[in-house]
Amino acid sequence: MIEFDKFTLDNGLQVIVHKDITTPLVAVNILYKVGARNESLDRTGFAHLFEHLMFGGSVNIPSYDEPLQLVGGENNAFTTNDLTNYHLTLPANNIETAFWLESDRMLSLAFTEKSLEVQRNVVTEEFRQRYLNQPYGDVWLELRPLAYKVHPYQWATIGKSIEHITGATMQEVKDFFFSYYAPNNAIMVVAGNVETENVKLLADKWFGNIPNRNILNNVIPQEPEQNETRRLLLERDVPMDAIYIAFKMPEKLHNDYKLLDIISDLLGNGKSSRFFQKLVMESKLFGDVECYITGSVDVGLLIIEGRINEGVSFEVAENAIFEVINDFLLNVSETELQRVINKAEATLTYSYIDVLNKATSLAFYEMLGDANLINTEIIEYQKVTVAEIKSSITKYLKIEHASILQYKSIKN
Repeated sequence: MIEFDKFTLDNGLQVIVHKDITTPLVAVNILYKVGARNESLDRTGFAHLFEHLMFGGSVNIPSYDEPLQLVGGENNAFTTNDLTNYHLTLPANNIETAFWLESDRMLSLAFTEKSLEVQRNVVTEEFRQRYLNQPYGDVWLELRPLAYKVHPYQWATIGKSIEHITGATMQEVKDFFFSYYAPNNAIMVVAGNVETENVKLLADKWFGNIPNRNILNNVIPQEPEQNETRRLLLERDVPMDAIYIAFKMPEKLHNDYKLLDIISDLLGNGKSSRFFQKLVMESKLFGDVECYITGSVDVGLLIIEGRINEGVSFEVAENAIFEVINDFLLNVSETELQRVINKAEATLTYSYIDVLNKATSLAFYEMLGDANLINTEIIEYQKVTVAEIKSSITKYLKIEHASILQYKSIKN
């Protein structure tokens, strides 16, 4: 059981405190409720751009990293389609440095042309290196718009186009910041050897005077049900032919979410999974196959991806995948299910030894509506039955629900 206290400042900042006396460190995690889903069609990649801009100097502090390093701290951040998350760890006796740094950049960034230009260049270089100049790197640039036609999940966090970032003006950047980066659109978690009363004092001292803002209330269009197979063939300079099959799956809080999460592990997580055993070890049609989920707040994706061995056609590879799915539907066993549930429980338990992981998860579940979900998530996995898994496969993993991306190697 992970215990915590909660309170909210007058400006709307939600604060969660988790006391952990086993560590000399404190983790401070600030989640902003803004991700790629909040961007406009013609200006994508802004949430990810701000992941970088937030380290480029705030209104009163020109360098974020230097003061933190001087007190023995370290930091990082990540962006998803649903949120942007900033986190740092430092010795507990230096906790006020974290409040000083985070409050200043929540108040306002420096918004200098130099910082914007530097971070634009960093992001565009990342776009080229990770998405355009790497084998299979453009998979999410192609698979997302194939699977989503209406929902803003149709573009990756990096954005749809480099031009959306290179063309970003200072006014657009300021407008985006003041529309989303605000105390009333943020959740702060402080975890470590701390006292709630002290955190209250520090939160009020450093964040209490930051004004709340008019948060842009995006209307997120919901993706209609898909009832026909979608296909896209790409010819690329990649080492092997590859196939990606995406099925729509329920949103994070849906009752069937954990069923599909378990199914993805049973089918394609590790060398004991069905796909690896059947398609890699036995039939040798694939060099590797895996299955995973996107874990989205709205309707997400269950992805099957495989590298196809030389001489095997896309048709044979695809049919083999669906044969394993159909066989799995008939023969999934209680032993297999329990093995995967035990593994999930162990993974969660060990991950929460780390105080930063606890802080990040508490913030995420509070964003979903209830931080206590951190204590009940494994219970929901333990409730999954073989019968429920079989019914979910027939409901979600149908060919007419699939978006299929094929990479054809120009070497073959």
